[in-house]
Amino acid sequence: MARVVVIGGGWSGSAAALAAAQAGAEVILLERADMLLGTGLVGGIMRNNGRYTAAEEMIAMGSGTFFEITDSLSLHQNLDFPHHRHSSLYDVTRIEPAVRHALKEAGVDVRLQSRITAVQMEGQTILAVSPYGSEVISGDAFVDATGSAGPPGGCERYGHGCMMCVLRCHTFGGRVGVAALAGVREMVATTATGKVGAYSGSCELAKESIDPAIIEELERNGLVVVPLPQDLQDANKLTLKACQQYAEPEYGENLVILNTGHPKLMVPYMDLNRLRAVPGFEAARYIDPYSGGVANSVRFLGIAPRDNTLKVQGINNLYACGEKAGPLVGHTEAIVTGVLAGHNATRISMGYAPITIPTNLAIGDAISWTAERMLVPAGLGNKYTFSGSVYFHRMREKGLYTIDHEAIRMRVETSGMTGIFGRRLSEARHAI
Repeated sequence: MARVVVIGGGWSGSAAALAAAQAGAEVILLERADMLLGTGLVGGIMRNNGRYTAAEEMIAMGSGTFFEITDSLSLHQNLDFPHHRHSSLYDVTRIEPAVRHALKEAGVDVRLQSRITAVQMEGQTILAVSPYGSEVISGDAFVDATGSAGPPGGCERYGHGCMMCVLRCHTFGGRVGVAALAGVREMVATTATGKVGAYSGSCELAKESIDPAIIEELERNGLVVVPLPQDLQDANKLTLKACQQYAEPEYGENLVILNTGHPKLMVPYMDLNRLRAVPGFEAARYIDPYSGGVANSVRFLGIAPRDNTLKVQGINNLYACGEKAGPLVGHTEAIVTGVLAGHNATRISMGYAPITIPTNLAIGDAISWTAERMLVPAGLGNKYTFSGSVYFHRMREKGLYTIDHEAIRMRVETSGMTGIFGRRLSEARHAI
């Protein structure tokens, strides 16, 4: 049986592993920490704006498992908040065990606390990877889902040091990219002002540290918007966010808080003393990152050049997904690129040609356009997401954004992609 090894168990790596297993591969998923999902453990936002379209496209293409899970664990659905419509907020406290169960049911061999530190190569082909202090793990194809955040040295160099975020690099070791270990020169995103990387875009607060009346409203409505006095407003830090879809004036003029199981504060950071000057937040305390009053983790420090099948350029059997595949921001973006990477890794392992997703679908267009923009000098300065900023603008201009299920289903059918990721490939060992 063809073996696919996925390195990194965030949303993209988990999706790649599940897609590879559904296509018929033996799958090993290696994650350096003791839980899956990475930043998905503090994320929670799904189906907002064009992410609704992308989710339904992927469901129609046969890989809806993770969207079904996030829907089932949503605390709020069809929620509108500034510049975002029909959003769902999944419970970050319950999501990881559900994802791990789905992978186990699919037959994925999930190995936690397995941090890759070396690769074995033959020419431009990876033969095996080696977790620190463990055995060599061979494979026919590999998926780099190691992300682009950190490690602590990156957050120190381009930010304000380790912010003690959910990635927990000091405990489990910092990110090590497989593409980089294989000799690929990774790209680093730089803004127009010359800043390297971007801060993670939100923080989580301890529920018990906030006025109970605010928490009651938050849990009832899913959203609290608290106007800030002029002297506490700070729009400048919004430009530092990885999540440019939230870099709108409302997020500098107000505290915008979403209920994802924890109160999710939609700014990259806010000075703790300034936050505590807001009525109802006098005892506020950060729980992710712990130093959210100073800064946040730094992302987009390791992006692999790739084609539209998500194969890493220069390596015969390595695919990339999530933020490793470009400045693609969000859980939906991670899941859909993970599915394509895992599926194509299985295809080449079995002797089939890899596929691309047609550009008449939002997912295919986003993957293709992001690859083009990565080659433009200013392209890496933008972040691309179905939910806002430059790609959502393009999505609307091209008529790709819709929440009409039947229209999405017909678009997928017309493209010849209906159910393609839900079909098991045979071990034919010949190209098609």
